[in-house]
Amino acid sequence: MTRTIDYGNLMHRAMRGLIQEVLAGVAVNGLPGKHHFFITFDTQHPDVEIADWLSDRYPGEMTIVIQHWFADLEAADEGFSITLNFGDNPEPMYIPYDAIKTFVDPSVEFGLRFETQGAAQAAVEPESPPPSGGKAKDDQQKSERGEAEIVSLDKFRK
Repeated sequence: MTRTIDYGNLMHRAMRGLIQEVLAGVAVNGLPGKHHFFITFDTQHPDVEIADWLSDRYPGEMTIVIQHWFADLEAADEGFSITLNFGDNPEPMYIPYDAIKTFVDPSVEFGLRFETQGAAQAAVEPESPPPSGGKAKDDQQKSERGEAEIVSLDKFRK
């Protein structure tokens, strides 16, 4: 039996830890400067907790924006909880880090992409972030799009 170092899983875990650390800092200190986040996640992940009407509207994935209005942000070890406003309707949600597909901060052209093809691997490729706004992807208002460097964790696996 040959043992190997599983760099893909190690990188995957480290990048999710980075998201946890960033969100924990924002929970304590708020968003600094022009930072804001687009987070796309799998709404079908078994540990995602969102309102039924949101999972009905976004049956596969959903992009949330953490920017102008959010409340009750808490970054725990396995995921984060937050309350976001959807058309003047505050909705609490819980998103496990394992459900996250992309994490983008367009203010500094930074992004992470987590892809699953049986396992996570890493690559770097440019991708435009979604449009700005304080609502889910389909409800977001159009704004300028910047290029973000997306780090995809799909390249270092066998």
